[in-house]
Amino acid sequence: MGRGYQHGFSTPGDAMYEKEGRTRKAETMIRILADHFGSTPLASLNALDVGASTGLIDSHLATHFQSLVGIDIDAAAIAFATTTFATQHNLQFEQGDAMQLRFPDNSFDVVICSQVYEHVPDAARMMTEIFRVLRPGGVCYFAAGNRLNISEHHYHLPFLSVIPRPLGHVYVRLSGRARYYYEKHLSYWGLKSLAGRFEIVDYTRKALDEPLRFGTDYMVPPGSPKQRIATLIARFAYWLVPGYLWLLRKPAGA
Repeated sequence: MGRGYQHGFSTPGDAMYEKEGRTRKAETMIRILADHFGSTPLASLNALDVGASTGLIDSHLATHFQSLVGIDIDAAAIAFATTTFATQHNLQFEQGDAMQLRFPDNSFDVVICSQVYEHVPDAARMMTEIFRVLRPGGVCYFAAGNRLNISEHHYHLPFLSVIPRPLGHVYVRLSGRARYYYEKHLSYWGLKSLAGRFEIVDYTRKALDEPLRFGTDYMVPPGSPKQRIATLIARFAYWLVPGYLWLLRKPAGA
């Protein structure tokens, strides 16, 4: 089964158009990035969002950065974003290919790549492009799902991402969710390999330990059984964490 582009991934009424949830994700990004950069204000930095979709996350992010560009292969989503957020003058959107970024080398201080790698035809090629356009010392905010997950979060089918892909195609077809299983998830080890050229600054454990500080309390309520279980898994079986929050830093000498 060939893996072309997901040109129409977002559809009206789905999560990509849900403002509250997207704003929460954006706030987590801001808090983690602000913690990492410390005394360097985000307002002095230029950012790129690879996989901007409908622009709801970028609309919030742009209030913190000097400038932000959002790209996506999904023409309908970018048209919505361009029209809806036209008054934010430090924010622009364009239809673009994450595997062939049009920007020069060393263009951005920050690149956002949140839950995107499994949607592109060639994730390694995308990461090479992200590395290229980042300035030395800059970081990619990389939120990534783990293949070793009980429930695949796109189709909500148990063990879909774990079983062999040919069976996955049959599984989603029989469930009536899709014609075939497009998304291609990686395990913890696969993600480490994908990020191989970067220095990994791990915020996964921090976000689980201090959800109020990093704005992840909507996913792991403080003091809840879910938080206790998640922190235990992160401590003793990190490779089984359902998703990772990493900053991928381009080495200063690169």
